[in-house]
Amino acid sequence: RMEAFRVVQRNVCQSNMKRVVRQSKFRHVFGQAAKNDQCYDDIRVSRVTWDSSFCAVNPKFVALIIEASGGGAFLVLPLQKTGRIDKSYPTVCGHTGPVLDIDWCPHNDHVIASGSEDCTVMVWQIPENGLVTSMAEPVVVLEGHSKRVGIITWHPTARNVLLSAGCDNQIVIWNVGTGEAMITLEDMHPDVIYNVTWNRNGSLICTACKDKAIRVIDPRKEMIVAEKEKAHEGARPMRAIFLSNGNVLTTGFSRMSERQLALWNPDNMEEPMTVNEMDTSNGVLLPFYDPDTNVVYLCGKGDSSIRYFEITDEAPYVHFLSTFATKEPQRGMGYMPKRGLDVNKCEIARFYKLHERKCEPIVMTVPRKSDLFQDDLYPDTSGPDHALEAEEWFDGKNGDPILISLKNGYVPGKNREFKVVKKNILDTKNTENSTPANKSASPTPSIVSICFLQDLQSV
Repeated sequence: RMEAFRVVQRNVCQSNMKRVVRQSKFRHVFGQAAKNDQCYDDIRVSRVTWDSSFCAVNPKFVALIIEASGGGAFLVLPLQKTGRIDKSYPTVCGHTGPVLDIDWCPHNDHVIASGSEDCTVMVWQIPENGLVTSMAEPVVVLEGHSKRVGIITWHPTARNVLLSAGCDNQIVIWNVGTGEAMITLEDMHPDVIYNVTWNRNGSLICTACKDKAIRVIDPRKEMIVAEKEKAHEGARPMRAIFLSNGNVLTTGFSRMSERQLALWNPDNMEEPMTVNEMDTSNGVLLPFYDPDTNVVYLCGKGDSSIRYFEITDEAPYVHFLSTFATKEPQRGMGYMPKRGLDVNKCEIARFYKLHERKCEPIVMTVPRKSDLFQDDLYPDTSGPDHALEAEEWFDGKNGDPILISLKNGYVPGKNREFKVVKKNILDTKNTENSTPANKSASPTPSIVSICFLQDLQSV
């Protein structure tokens, strides 16, 4: 009788355990660092004291902010250019102060924007096969900030729309096609802005500020839609990002300096949906979010690990998956867009970890036995085509990302030419000046128009 009782008890325990263990296809995701010959070696990563990721990646290039004497510079390397990088390798070096942030255009893999301590934003066109000589002349210079520019981010669905934020506590949204500052948000942030992100269709932005508040802003109406003061009690920097369902995920610090991860509903910001406390390290947690799988990766500056969580619609909403740990601390981190991953290897994320002297790719993989395309891991994802022109977005239109299938692997299209024509509006002859845009070239007003000319054969 006792034996029968033990069997029943064991079955009850097992059924309870099955109920406790949450089913998820991402439970067994594992990280793997690239071998030495697949790393980018002998790179002098920037030592500037700024909490940006210092690295930007797309399916063709990896860009890294580096130490530079007499100004600011960053490297742009073709992905296959692994191994030791020669000290004489050409750089993008047009800024007169250190570069603080860089971001690849999501609609053209050869266009990158940079923000610097010299108070300017510059937009660059990278040649098809990478740099052959150092590049000092940008395609466009955007001037409007009075202090250093530490945040750069392109609009996710509208072409030629770029957001910048500076230590003047201002956010400026530019039409890169005309070189104009179309929207300036001046009086919304009383202190330094830590980060700015767009929502999925680019109709709203979310900001984290040194005053410990997170704000959801409609930039075209220049209006704060939702705000939460003291989202995290600690004094260390916060981060805030939009999730695909419109909720906001934040990272920050408690009053006791514990690192926190919190989830907020912008319709009711009184209390967080959930708060997870992690550890007492002092590194800022940089969140990287995959809207296709609802997995968020947290990379702490100065940490030697990447934690990842799955976000769901039911409580407790945030589910810890695992931690990828290494021996070396990370100085920065780049995150590959989904279309740049190897779907044949069930790769769901790829990071580019910056060490003091090298950049190391880290691959996150879901183990699967089948060699077939795993459509549950790869729903249609944002492609390189824009949904709107800049003028349409500034006029009030919204457009969701244009999705592509990764079933046959993403094949990049032909390079779209990024061309600038400067016209002097005071010149009655309307003569064209083909010199690159340069802030010191001429004091006369100028209009910069940018055209993307696609090869007719690709139509």
